[in-house]
This record gives sequence, structure tokens and C-alpha cells, in this order.
Amino acid sequence: RKFAAVHCVSASSCDVVLNSDTAKNGSVSSPLYPSPYAPRSYCRYDFQGRGKERVQIIFSDFNLYHPTDNSKECESIDSLVANVHIDGRMEKIDSFCGSTVPKPLMSNGPRLMLEFRGIYSSRYSRGFKATYSFTENFGVTSGHQRPDYPCAFVFNSNETRNGTFASPNFPGFYPRDTECHYFFHGGRTEKVHLHFNYFDVEGVLPCEAISASDYVEFSNFMADDRKYSRKCGQLKEFDIESDRKFFRVTFRSNDRLDGTGFNATYKFLDEVELYTPKPSQKNLAHKTDCEAAHSLQIVLLCTALLLFMTRR
Repeated sequence: RKFAAVHCVSASSCDVVLNSDTAKNGSVSSPLYPSPYAPRSYCRYDFQGRGKERVQIIFSDFNLYHPTDNSKECESIDSLVANVHIDGRMEKIDSFCGSTVPKPLMSNGPRLMLEFRGIYSSRYSRGFKATYSFTENFGVTSGHQRPDYPCAFVFNSNETRNGTFASPNFPGFYPRDTECHYFFHGGRTEKVHLHFNYFDVEGVLPCEAISASDYVEFSNFMADDRKYSRKCGQLKEFDIESDRKFFRVTFRSNDRLDGTGFNATYKFLDEVELYTPKPSQKNLAHKTDCEAAHSLQIVLLCTALLLFMTRR
């Protein structure tokens, strides 16, 4: 059954506890939604999961009163603040205001708290509505999840030869303090080809711990592979190819800044496919022209030979 969210009223405080033992998913909203919330409304939504569970919040509507002075970082205005547990204390990871619907949120562990601060209100401000879920798949919807890892997904070519994979909670911000592995297993003569369509992982090259960088790394082994350099920052589309049938991609985030992660496609290709480039339209046209010219030369040669024979 769904857990019924409790709404607070004007000039009061409400504490709503949403526990995964009661319900794995449900919805929350601002006071009186979809009617305008009252001034001086304050609500806390405390999500409490257990074990490997992460809290994912997906917003369907967001409309808070916003003054015209372009207040920076939602300070001292109507806002919704997201907090997670880091080193035993609650720490703000983001705040939202105005009328832009936030991207999906995900906690770094089984706890997350939302604080709604309705300071002013307006008859045009509906507030917000969102769905929540306690999930163990990190918002990754492809591959088979391995139960022996906190976050690992397997892709086998004998099940599907191509598909997509993405960072946790994509297209929202990925959770902090998270390590996820993606294991690709091809056939005996196959290799893995990856194409990254989108890449936004907080960090600076060479993506080392000294620069507090999040990163994505690649390897032909379970261990490190010196052939491939780590990737971080905001990158244009790029391709990565394995040397053999097994390939590992590992995403790692720290407890500091955030990014929206990555989205990529994968293909298992036979070695013959890998080294047989597809002819371009230009090359095809050139080949057709050459064949036509060659055929004309044969016709002219045969005609000349026939004339020569008839004159003898």
C-alpha cells in the first residue's frame, strides 16, 4: 500500500517520515497542493531506507514563488533543499526554486531529507509534487545487476549484442560516494565497442584523487589497465574499444561536487566486423564509375578487334 504523505499548514512545522519498511514507493507534495501553499510553511520529508537502498526522487511539477530580483542560489526565498548523510551529518547537496522542474535526485545511501521552505507564497504558486522510490538498482535500467557488488551490472553478448547503459540516476545528478561497475562479456572472437553520446563527470585531467575528481575508467581486465586513461570533465562524443572479449567500465564519484554523468551505447562485434570498414557513398560511386569505364573499354576493344578481323 502507498504511504500517505502528511501536509503541513501555515505558520507550523511538519515532520514526515517515509520509511521503506512501510512502502517502497509513493508520492510527496507541498502543503495544499495543487492549491497554493500558505506563507510561512515549513515541511521536512525524511526518507529512511535500509541496507543497499538508495532514495530516488522524480519531480512531476514544480512551481514556487520567486521574486523578480533574480535571487542567487535560492537563498532567502521559497525553496526546496535536498540533504544527504555524509560522514554522519546531514549535508546540503542542492536547492531548488522558481518554476524549473528539477532533474531526478538520488541519495548517496539509504537516507535523504527534503526541506520545503514556503516563506512568501502566491496565488499563482502551486508548490511541488514528486514520486519517491527506495531502489537498489541505482536507477540503472539495463544489464543484469550482480548481488555480490554494491553496484555492478553485467552485459552478455549471448543475450543481446547491443544496447545502452548510463551512470546512476541519469539524467539527474549521480549520487556522491558511489562506485559502479559495468562488465561486458563477449564471445570468443568478439570485442566490445562503446560510444559515449553524453559525458559530464565532475573533475579535471588526469582525473586523480589529488584533484578530487570523479572519473570513469576502462580496462580489458578486472585490474587496472595502463592502455586507457581515465575520463572526467565535460567531453564531446567519443568511442572506446576493447582488445578482447571482456571489458570493464567503472564509474567513481567522491563526496564533493556533482555532475549529470554519462549515457552510452555498446555493441559486441566480431573481429572480422571490427576490421572491415563500411564503404562510403563516395567510394561506392567511385567504384561504380570505375566499373562502367572498365566495361566501356572492353566493348571498344572488342569492336576494334572485330573490325580488324573483317578487313583481313
